[in-house]
Amino acid sequence: MKILIVEDERAIADLIIMNLSRIGYQCDYAENGRIGADKIENNSYDLILLDIMLPEVNGYELMEYIEPFNIPVIFITAKGSVKDKVKGLHMGADDYLVKPFSIDELIARVESVLRRYHKGMEEIHILNTIINTKKMCVYQDDKQIDLTHKEYELLLFLVRNKNVALYRDVLYQKVWHEDEYDQTRTLDLHIQRLRKKLGWYKEIKTVYKVGYMLEVNDEIC
Repeated sequence: MKILIVEDERAIADLIIMNLSRIGYQCDYAENGRIGADKIENNSYDLILLDIMLPEVNGYELMEYIEPFNIPVIFITAKGSVKDKVKGLHMGADDYLVKPFSIDELIARVESVLRRYHKGMEEIHILNTIINTKKMCVYQDDKQIDLTHKEYELLLFLVRNKNVALYRDVLYQKVWHEDEYDQTRTLDLHIQRLRKKLGWYKEIKTVYKVGYMLEVNDEIC
């Protein structure tokens, strides 16, 4: 799996690269936000470790560019206030690590986010369903379920955030990659079709005044 480190302090970047490489990750490096954007445009990454205080293009600005690529992001920064953390998470970051940090904590957070996104897993088994992430196909009882591209992306996002109540605007932004949420009916129709095609009428729950949640009692493997 390939990780991009966007960090202007070379000593910190080298330490991260050395330790992640030691346990088998392939690492790439960008010293500022502009180079980071170029690398994201031209390469495929499983995870991005992103500093906030970057020259040329800061981490918040780069996060807006990363969002449509649907790549998990961990912010790494000296800005440790609650306000900064909330801003980063609201922008779509998956985790937030404050400097100084231990390498063991960094590795644990990296592995946690990659597990949540099922990176390195070709198949996800959940309930009575198999999701083949390489072929982007979904199966039940050895029969392929015909999903549109957006239905598949919506299913994958629900699975990756199982047992979490997700706001409608967040779901819409993550799947349709549009900032303004004014397509409530579009999301609701896709949820209805997913329920019908998968038979998950009880599992995909409507959360009052919030949105939707995939309720799963067993572990995903």
